[in-house]
Amino acid sequence: MSTEEPKRPWEQQLRDAATHLEADLKNVVKFINDEVVPDVRRNGSEALRTAAAELHKLASRMDDHARRSSTPPPKDTAKP
Repeated sequence: MSTEEPKRPWEQQLRDAATHLEADLKNVVKFINDEVVPDVRRNGSEALRTAAAELHKLASRMDDHARRSSTPPPKDTAKP
């Protein structure tokens, strides 16, 4: 005769969900390692070049804006 209480249904459901979650997580990690990481390694430099070009454009726009805002407004030469 066992002194252990029988498992309640919700406890078993929780254990089953944890088992499924662990299996799904392993599949996600495998997918990232097998599919995503190699693609990033192949195309990473191109993505960095594209990002650098966009950052260069943004920096140019910021410089242009700073030049326009730092120009003092024209002075009135004659006052009525």
